[in-house]
Amino acid sequence: MKPPLTRALLPAFFASVFLSAGPAPAAPTCQDRNGLTIKCGVEGAMPVGWTLPFEERRSKPAGPSASELFGLIATIGLLFALIALLPEFDGRRDSDWDRQEGDDQERV
Repeated sequence: MKPPLTRALLPAFFASVFLSAGPAPAAPTCQDRNGLTIKCGVEGAMPVGWTLPFEERRSKPAGPSASELFGLIATIGLLFALIALLPEFDGRRDSDWDRQEGDDQERV
């Protein structure tokens, strides 16, 4: 028994739909007064196509400030200190594990 014509043409229909679809247009992005990318239409966004002048872009500091670096190092140090304070646990000893139901029963 032959399949109906519509069932035979269904894969060709889906292939033509997927292959003929073009890329979706994306909304334009804008910049704020500092030259950072921001969504157009929100408060602080400059008009579409505006870019920060080259002289101002060069005068911006390239990296984080000293206080930001200190905060980063302090945060990472605190994380390592908390990890060091964790109790020893490797799971090899029976005392590392809590008692569970059925621990008193013999294993088969």
